[in-house]
Amino acid sequence: MASLVFVNTLAESLAKGLHKLTTDALKVALTNDPMTPVKAKLADVTQIAATNGYTAGGLPVTVSASAIDGASFKVGLGDVTFTASGGAMGPFRYAVLYNDSSTDKLLIGYADYGLSYSLPASQPFVVDFDPAAAITVG
Repeated sequence: MASLVFVNTLAESLAKGLHKLTTDALKVALTNDPMTPVKAKLADVTQIAATNGYTAGGLPVTVSASAIDGASFKVGLGDVTFTASGGAMGPFRYAVLYNDSSTDKLLIGYADYGLSYSLPASQPFVVDFDPAAAITVG
């Protein structure tokens, strides 16, 4: 499990109402492109090739829970499983969380797995969003 690093533009995007975290379509894309918090939209990221089980744009994420705790709003995310098929998938090092409902496919954050992975055919890779490290606003 890797920690989610939020992009620099997240607070501004939330303040402008560009993210509706409980109703927007959120997705996870895979990349081997070095990620930094200054990247703002999916077009700033070079995804892995759309072959062997990977679809361009990645996979959807479900919101597993949301709650208000005092002045904070917390959003929990379900796990996402990528499975290679017909050959190897990757290499990739980063799982990028973004808002597919926003016009510019705005980034929310990314998980850095520390090294690049290539999945052999039939092998799954789970992007595990730690419930204790959910998106917290406030």
